[in-house]
Amino acid sequence: MKNGALVIYLKANLTNMEFELGTHEFIELNKLLKLLGLAESGGEANNLITDGLVRVNGEKELRKRKKLFTGDEVVFSNQQVKIV
Repeated sequence: MKNGALVIYLKANLTNMEFELGTHEFIELNKLLKLLGLAESGGEANNLITDGLVRVNGEKELRKRKKLFTGDEVVFSNQQVKIV
């Protein structure tokens, strides 16, 4: 299987969600994962991030407290979260 076909297949199986910042300017990555229930605790969220399992805007993100702003996209497991 070619890499391009694999990427298309993976994108087709993502569950899309949106997270609204409301009056806040940003949310930290580890807090987003916990808040959305993608991690059971803050500690688990931190481990998922430092293990390289979370991508932000298509890049592996290792910073637990990475600030996410409107327009950012987070992918973990089969979940894609757009910050709005």
